[in-house]
Amino acid sequence: MSSALRSQGLVIVATLATAYVASHFFRAANVTIGLDLMRDLQIGPEALGALTGAFFFGFSAMQLPCGVFFDRFGPRRTVCVMLALAVVGATIFTLAQSWPVLLAGRALMGAGFGVMLIGSMVVISRWFPPDRFSTMSAMVLSIGLIGNLIATTPLAWGTALIGWRGVFGLVVVFTACAAVAVWLVVRDAPPGHPFLARKVETPGELLAGVGEVLRNPRLPFILALNFTNYACTFTVQGLWGGPFLREVHGLTIVQSANVLLVAVVAYQCGMMIFGPLDRLLDTRKWIAVGGTSSIALVLGVLALADRPPAWLAIGAIVSIGFLSASSTMVMTHGRGIFLDRLVGRGMSVMNTCVMLGVACMQTLSGVILGAFAPLADGARSELAYRTLFGVMCGVLIVAVSIYTRVPDIRPSDELRAAAERRRAGD
Repeated sequence: MSSALRSQGLVIVATLATAYVASHFFRAANVTIGLDLMRDLQIGPEALGALTGAFFFGFSAMQLPCGVFFDRFGPRRTVCVMLALAVVGATIFTLAQSWPVLLAGRALMGAGFGVMLIGSMVVISRWFPPDRFSTMSAMVLSIGLIGNLIATTPLAWGTALIGWRGVFGLVVVFTACAAVAVWLVVRDAPPGHPFLARKVETPGELLAGVGEVLRNPRLPFILALNFTNYACTFTVQGLWGGPFLREVHGLTIVQSANVLLVAVVAYQCGMMIFGPLDRLLDTRKWIAVGGTSSIALVLGVLALADRPPAWLAIGAIVSIGFLSASSTMVMTHGRGIFLDRLVGRGMSVMNTCVMLGVACMQTLSGVILGAFAPLADGARSELAYRTLFGVMCGVLIVAVSIYTRVPDIRPSDELRAAAERRRAGD
């Protein structure tokens, strides 16, 4: 590929990553304003957990349909249409005055933003060689995490100045502008790529491809970790980390938001480190195992520590932020088990599992915390949070034990296979 095409590919991926910022903002915002939503709407932790999880139920519901759309219509058209749906959902959420309307708006947001990561990965797989997939995917996630940053201290400040609805309105406008940018800049594949000269599959062939993906014998083992890794870390980073620091350790909304901001920065640093690590160590499986096992260890410490000092809780949340970047290695490992013609559907199946896992874990977390009687001031007790951390620790340990049974797919193996395909074509 010429330097001009490589530069064009970088611009395309950067544009998609910039649009991805809005997705991260909306999915993470409740960790900062969650207690305010509970107070304003007079809802309990179960309702907040369901409200937060609705984003991911909507997100996961659109993964398989969008995987088919990616392989039939291409990422450019699919992403633009779905971003328009996200704008509608975000607008409903911003203007809503009741919990059911908020729930509907958040679910629509999740459905609309559900295309962003997989659309970016499909584009990366067509514009860049296989050994660059992990690094470029990490770049997309790192840029997208700016949305998480905005959802911490800046959101807390903005809420104090113009209210959370005012901040949300600004991000809605940003999302609409991002949809226009995607249409103008993004191209599905470089000139000469087989996707551009493909024979368009019939609906029956598209569905048969989904079946082919689901029958892959290595997929269930990868899905076990896909379902749990991000689900557990984002239940801390995107929902209960802030309330935990405020209710158990007495931090203010801005102080807890500052901790979450540092955790997001740690996540971004983790992306930059974990992204190219597979090429350096020539493994994906064991990087994912090491990262997830470390997360389980940190959650175990939070579960077992009785009245730990605030610095330990803060350090644990920041550490989880850094280690959660290991989830990208699971996706990269999964990408390697699918043929190129199935990449859209394959990645969508995996991301369905990721986001369904988040939706289930966040909903379950609200049930777990709600099972404990609130304190006199209405706050959740330390024991309630420790129980939640212990449950997530156990879930990750089981998932890692299942995942270790799948064969590794090393970057060196992919490079040799690509070279053999080129020689066969000559």
